[in-house]
Amino acid sequence: MTGHEEKFAGGVAVITGAGAGIGSGFARRAGELGMHVVVTDINPAAAEAVAQDIRDKGGKAEAMVVDVSQPAELDRLAEEVFARHGSVRLLINNAGIETIGYTWEIPAERWEATLNINIHGIIHGVRAFVPKMLATGEECWIANLASIGAFGMMPTQTAYMLTKHAVQSFSECLFLEMQLKQAPIHVSSVIPGMIKTSIFDAGAGKGEPAASAGHRKAMHDMMAAYGMDLAEGSRVMMEQIAANKFWVSSQPEMTEQSLAGRIRFFQEQADPQVAEQARHLLEH
Repeated sequence: MTGHEEKFAGGVAVITGAGAGIGSGFARRAGELGMHVVVTDINPAAAEAVAQDIRDKGGKAEAMVVDVSQPAELDRLAEEVFARHGSVRLLINNAGIETIGYTWEIPAERWEATLNINIHGIIHGVRAFVPKMLATGEECWIANLASIGAFGMMPTQTAYMLTKHAVQSFSECLFLEMQLKQAPIHVSSVIPGMIKTSIFDAGAGKGEPAASAGHRKAMHDMMAAYGMDLAEGSRVMMEQIAANKFWVSSQPEMTEQSLAGRIRFFQEQADPQVAEQARHLLEH
């Protein structure tokens, strides 16, 4: 535990989408730091499994079923957590899904789910929790899950990438709003690079066009072969959140490379192009 992370010990952490993936990594790390972890997920069994794992290792955790695509669910979550615990020191708006397919081939239901979970889940998580956080007057932290994809472009991953561009913009503006209010709330934009998770598993693509299966499998295999270990990535990113950093990256060099490419694109005002490695992925 770093000196910065010591500030988290004894506090309450609320993490959405924590039944799997990066959310579960953050939940386990919060438990290791001595936080009481509220593990939320739309899947009750997955949430409870992570909470039980934290408890088995001597930590404190409880599971709650939450569908972040429904604003009322996030209102309920905030009400219940503050009624039970009185404060929240760390809110990680993590829940998200990957959607693959040509824009016009993705069914309306999958489009709406992607937008509601990835964008509205974060917006309404902030809306539901911030007034209560402000009311306590205590120092606390909000981390919103963006992505390395927030600075790039990729055909057939349009739905996911546009949501992450939106999250990055939202977090930047939220950071400024906290400064304007002189609020003791630190805001981070979390930018995972390539981390070994289940986001590209075949079962996660329900509702996608059938033709997307090959791209999903290629991404799954690449992540499995070259991705960063989930526990290590979660530890690295949690350290940065605790240190009040706005830019939180699992692999900073990957973030810097993506930002440099984006800056060149804006400066040159060139036509969008598919990167060579991305073209190879799409063609195979």
